[in-house]
Amino acid sequence: MRLACLTLLLVSVCWALPFRQSVFLDFMMDDEPGSALPEPLPPSTRRPPKIPKGPGAPEIPEFTDIPLGPVCPFRCQCHLRVVQCSDLGMKNVPEDIPVDATLLDLQNNKISEIRENDFKGLKGLHALILVNNKITIIHAKAFAPLVSLQRLYLSKNLLKDIPANMPKSLQELRIHENQISKIRKATFAGMAHVIVMELGSNPLTSSGVDGGAFADLKRVSYIRIADTNITAIPKGLPSSLSELHLDGNKITKVTADSLKGLKNLAKLGLSHNEISVVENGSLAMVPHLRELHLDSNALTAVPPGLPEHKYIQVIYLHSNKIAAVGTEDFCPPSYNTKKAMYSGISLFSNPVPYWEVQPITFRCVFDRSAIQLGNYRKK
Repeated sequence: MRLACLTLLLVSVCWALPFRQSVFLDFMMDDEPGSALPEPLPPSTRRPPKIPKGPGAPEIPEFTDIPLGPVCPFRCQCHLRVVQCSDLGMKNVPEDIPVDATLLDLQNNKISEIRENDFKGLKGLHALILVNNKITIIHAKAFAPLVSLQRLYLSKNLLKDIPANMPKSLQELRIHENQISKIRKATFAGMAHVIVMELGSNPLTSSGVDGGAFADLKRVSYIRIADTNITAIPKGLPSSLSELHLDGNKITKVTADSLKGLKNLAKLGLSHNEISVVENGSLAMVPHLRELHLDSNALTAVPPGLPEHKYIQVIYLHSNKIAAVGTEDFCPPSYNTKKAMYSGISLFSNPVPYWEVQPITFRCVFDRSAIQLGNYRKK
């Protein structure tokens, strides 16, 4: 029996084919004649082999095309349509800004030029912050795509001119602390939606502000032109103004003509100028004025027209050269005259002997604590 089995095994070995080493690709070949290696699928369309599902087997999802997430400029942060790219040392406006962005913050960088296509496609942008860069040039068409822009912050740059062709949708422009010396008549043409305008800390002069330069700002309520070299209140300011801040300039005189038409003005800031005269009738030009700042000037008397003014409630006159205060400088002679009560009068740091001021002088003041008197020290 053993001899028969051994004979059969030897016969089967003799009939076997020669051994051939298989390689990895042999297992990938199809058994059918004429087959070849299939082309690899793109990464987004590759699918795993289907695995037979038995009872209780877990569901294995197939790969599908997954769209990429929203783009965001390198090193920036993007969240809820806000693109934050501040303090990154950037020298140019970055690429790949999401087209649905509503706020773009590029402050505190080293951007020196705004190019034509830097904001291409950003039709929904509402606020653009470019504060504290090194911008000297803005292309004339750079802001053309920003048809919805409402707030533009360009402060603390090196601009010598106010940019041309700013979006007509603009409501707030802050461009203080630049090198702007000229405001031309056509600068704000067609910008009827502006509400806030900040132009302070520029080397402006009165001759550098064209007459009627602010005429198209039909809705503006706040203008600040502080810390410049202007010597007079700009003429032709819009009647819509409710706040005008001209502090820290070189204005020497307040005239009735300079305040003409400002019927809605409620707050006027003229602190830290060189004003020695307020013309009689000037305050009548601003009938709704409630707050007047004339401190740190060269006034020698209380401005005329205060007793007749119905609405003024706060007046700062400290740090002037006022040597005397009369009993009718602030209040009307009759108690029956309709006039708002004062809530603040400052007279300290004037050469007036405060002990000589009669108490009746402040008969229309709301409270004694609203009066600020003090000793005068010669400089």
